[in-house]
Amino acid sequence: MINIKTEKDLETMRIACQITRDTLDYLKSKVRVGITTKELDKLAYDYIISRGAKPSFLGYGGFPATICTSINSVVVHGIPDDTVLCDGDIISIDCGAYYNGFHGDAARTYTVGKVSPKVKRLIKITEQSFFEGIKGLKSGAFVGDISNRVQTFVEKNGYSVVRELVGHGIGREMHEDPMVPNFGKAGSGVKLNAGATIAIEPMVNMGDRKVMFLSDGWTCKTKDDMPSAHYENTVLITENGVEILTL
Repeated sequence: MINIKTEKDLETMRIACQITRDTLDYLKSKVRVGITTKELDKLAYDYIISRGAKPSFLGYGGFPATICTSINSVVVHGIPDDTVLCDGDIISIDCGAYYNGFHGDAARTYTVGKVSPKVKRLIKITEQSFFEGIKGLKSGAFVGDISNRVQTFVEKNGYSVVRELVGHGIGREMHEDPMVPNFGKAGSGVKLNAGATIAIEPMVNMGDRKVMFLSDGWTCKTKDDMPSAHYENTVLITENGVEILTL
């Protein structure tokens, strides 16, 4: 069942989403050659706490950190550690903030130093695929409308979408109904009504769509070791369109 948010709910949820957005903007200014993912995680934790919120991810299902730090061929759920960012890397940072009973969730992929034009294009297409996905989205649309738009745009540009992991509803819980795949048929899936809040998150691979999960139980990476990018926002469905809560 999709939880429809009241206007009072949304007042609070907007704050959670703004803190999430601001944390990512803050981390973008800190991403550089030589910093470790553990240092980025500490910066994120301190910032979220300073805003009167709590990290949504820390302890969620046993996840040991505030943010997910996924480098190069890691698609999502990379665990912060002593890994040092190097010139030419890309890093996807996924972040969530919990404020007064509601969650916000968003992700961005950042470049480290000098990155090749091919990889920059991957990041750009991944971000654009999110905005393709929300075109025409409003109350009465179907989840499959988002899925199909993302998949069509990504594949038209020569990339592949990950199928093992999907977007999701969000609100009082980090993950709520419905699941929001980045692939599928227009007009399929559940109908979205005004007041629904969902996290749409294209995960796009430069090479093949196949992924593997590492022994830590979290880290997901491409099987062919090609780069992957991730872009996510929490959005509110309205009668006339969408409100992107994490922008």
